[in-house]
Amino acid sequence: MMTVEQCRAARSLLGWSAQELADQAGIGVATVRRYEGGNQIADISLEALSGALASAGVTLIGAGQKSTSGGVGVRLTKGVGG
Repeated sequence: MMTVEQCRAARSLLGWSAQELADQAGIGVATVRRYEGGNQIADISLEALSGALASAGVTLIGAGQKSTSGGVGVRLTKGVGG
């Protein structure tokens, strides 16, 4: 399951606004903003967000997973950076 932080980071990597992500996912921008604000959204909306990011080339790496396919990405190490 995609985290709020992954969503924000992925959108930033793509240079997308919240509206662009919403358009790509086929959902309302208010839903994107609610999710990125830390609120729950419907599972189908979360799947649409993840799918849109995946279609744009974003691979989400969960805690404890390894990135074996290479490519540009980010990983937050818990406790680092504040």
